[in-house]
Amino acid sequence: MTNGVEVTRRGRVLEIKMNRPKVNAIDIPMSQALGAAFAELRDDPDLWVGILTAEGDKIFSAGWDLKALNSGEMQLDNWWETADYGDGGFAGLTENWTLNKPVIAALNGLVIGGGFEVALGCDLLIAADHVEFGLPEMPLGIVPDAGALQRLPRRIPHNIAVEMFLLGRRMTAKEAAHYGLVNKVVPKENLMEAAREWADSIAASAPLAMQSVKEVLRAIECQPLETAFEKMRGEDLTTYRKMLKSEDSAEGVAAFVEKRAPIFKGR
Repeated sequence: MTNGVEVTRRGRVLEIKMNRPKVNAIDIPMSQALGAAFAELRDDPDLWVGILTAEGDKIFSAGWDLKALNSGEMQLDNWWETADYGDGGFAGLTENWTLNKPVIAALNGLVIGGGFEVALGCDLLIAADHVEFGLPEMPLGIVPDAGALQRLPRRIPHNIAVEMFLLGRRMTAKEAAHYGLVNKVVPKENLMEAAREWADSIAASAPLAMQSVKEVLRAIECQPLETAFEKMRGEDLTTYRKMLKSEDSAEGVAAFVEKRAPIFKGR
């Protein structure tokens, strides 16, 4: 474990666990360690999918380490410029524009503040049935500007997002599923089993195709439909272009025609 982060390789899956008692608060060294873990996922061709979770079942993460902020170890004004939070921005995910491999969040407790923002940076969210989401920044005189302000109104109804911002109320896992914020709610004892099942399913697919999904979605987000087509076909989307000419795409078609399981190699 390095700076509160445990990294485990399980075949083509990289499991990243936050383990910094008591509330998995993220200071600068932990953010850098998370960034290094997600960089490993991004750069290692033998890794095709990631899982992010946390130790215990009481709290996923409280986000920013407010004690470090209060002591002066971290700064608020232009915080994104005054310190090195590592590869991918805060916690390695909130501004990671080069990680095309899918990341599953396995949420196992309170998902609040910056912890909520880290979860929003993941691609698929599985929540234990006791999970609650919240943004308690307002009484602290600050705002959730590491991803919640930017992402949450795009994931759930605008007024519900503003309600969470201004009133700081918590949202249950059941309500989050109702709005489509989480993909699946499971009993807490089944959380990692569910996350690993999805990760193994994804890892059985052609990696360049999976990575193209993230690359294209990021490029066309919030674009008019016609522009989205133009950007996908006309811009230099490296992974998408590589996928179109890949051995795996030919293998997938051949395997379908020959009625056999494909053997994907990531090239």
